[in-house]
Amino acid sequence: MDASPRVVGFLGPEGTFSQEAALLYRKRLLPGIEVEYRQAASILELILAAAEERIDEAVVPLENSLEGSVALTLDMLAHEVDLKMAAEIIISVRHCLLGQPGTDFSQIQKVISHPQALAQCRGYLRKRLPKAELIAASSTAEAARLVASANGLIAAIGTTTAADVYGLSILASDVQDNQDNATRFCVLARDDSQATGDDKTSIVFSPRENRAGILYEQLCAFASRNIDLTRIESRPAKRVLGEYLFFVDLIGHRTKPQLAAALQVVAENSSFFRLLGSYPRWREISVMSSDLAHQ
Repeated sequence: MDASPRVVGFLGPEGTFSQEAALLYRKRLLPGIEVEYRQAASILELILAAAEERIDEAVVPLENSLEGSVALTLDMLAHEVDLKMAAEIIISVRHCLLGQPGTDFSQIQKVISHPQALAQCRGYLRKRLPKAELIAASSTAEAARLVASANGLIAAIGTTTAADVYGLSILASDVQDNQDNATRFCVLARDDSQATGDDKTSIVFSPRENRAGILYEQLCAFASRNIDLTRIESRPAKRVLGEYLFFVDLIGHRTKPQLAAALQVVAENSSFFRLLGSYPRWREISVMSSDLAHQ
């Protein structure tokens, strides 16, 4: 009997960067595995679908290089669900100007997109389309859908995947002002990943007491074992004002003896500790998003 496809959820609608992350996840980390995709209308709905086992995995945004961390994702992992990080995917944010086939670039009167996308392309729009009216949409994919069904000289800022989905032409590529903009996604599942030899581990903890030097003492457990920290961030503990949780990403797999020993020390000296999972470290390779739409 054939195995059932793995059900992977992403933040919809079709044509979002979240869908591109889900497609890239399958291409890079699930070769040969049959995948069924499910859309969710919100990050909350997506994470709960994984927690309630209505889907096998959820691809959710974790942080953006310009906008910072996605607070809802972090808070859900710390307080609401028992899910593990099984993978990470990093997407380079490449915005395109999309229009109906035959659209005359010079005649565009309106540009529609998500407010963040409009802000990230502000310089380009000011220079190339200074008279165009900017209109906010709920997502870049929704903007593409609206342009596909619109009458008039209107364009959208969106992804190449959205162009494929909604039958639009790419009027201009790489219209973002910052060429280094990237979003990190994580794959949430009931279990994390086995060691590959090139891994990361994520944890969240809160020290037992609030006093000078306590965080330094906690982090010394990693420094003394030559364990590299790639990210540390604080979030309110949601108990008492002034209490914080610390989210930390580390190089290495939780099963490695040195890392396991350090994690035990931190856990023993924390009032709250949660291992969020170990997963393969993302390594950038050249993948065109137009190649992903057909995966």
